[in-house]
Amino acid sequence: MGAATDALRAVGIEDPRLDAEVMLAAATGRERAALVASPEAAIPPAPARLFGEMVRRRLRREPVAYIVGRKGFRHLELAVDRRVLIPRPETELLVEVALERAPATLLDVGTGSGAIALAVADELPSCEVTATDTSPGALEAARGNAARLGLADRVRFLDGTIPADGAFDLILANLPYVAEPEWPSLQPEVTQWEPREALLAGPDGLDAIRGLLEECGRAFSRYPRESSTTVALELGEGQAPAVAELLRGAGFGAIETRRDLAGIERVVLGER
Repeated sequence: MGAATDALRAVGIEDPRLDAEVMLAAATGRERAALVASPEAAIPPAPARLFGEMVRRRLRREPVAYIVGRKGFRHLELAVDRRVLIPRPETELLVEVALERAPATLLDVGTGSGAIALAVADELPSCEVTATDTSPGALEAARGNAARLGLADRVRFLDGTIPADGAFDLILANLPYVAEPEWPSLQPEVTQWEPREALLAGPDGLDAIRGLLEECGRAFSRYPRESSTTVALELGEGQAPAVAELLRGAGFGAIETRRDLAGIERVVLGER
């Protein structure tokens, strides 16, 4: 593993030791803790060959999650591949909003791997969860995760953005929010491997959020409600003031922001 760590470090991998340990654990079927405790333990030929191939893929800057085919998100382990974004820890803020609000009905827009919708379904069994995406590949991946985790009967997956058949107490959305000028500065793990259409959102990174709020306006006009709907949006660093203004312009009030562990305003909420 030492040679693999050195090779990964040489190409600029940020945490080469961790990546090597995760890949070796996947190749051997052993726990990372056992590998760390016995670093000199012999590796049989077949797992060694698999580990070597994994390292070669990582040297091409393919994300570890795609190489091992899975990523942890809250209490779940999700299958991931190039059809979907790799779930990030900051997206857990949206799940925490759902747990705080305890809605009866929830919509996850741009579900990708299904991370948000499946976490809510797992942790808030009383909630009726719907998840949408415009990517057929993403929906296939999300449905596969739901089946694998035993949550297929807890989440309704639909093609599109806002379903035409009802209203929701809470709408969560982790939509594309990377501005086009920022693209060249991102790591190759992102620009070369993750789905571009799930990341880029126009010159200021807000095109997808604008589109969602327009659709919300049309949906609310079709389904007037006595109770309110809350929208919670994940966004990039520095975008919170602009997104708050977009929410106000779309008729939302009670604007709130939530910071991630790095102190970045990562989620903005509005109520209408």
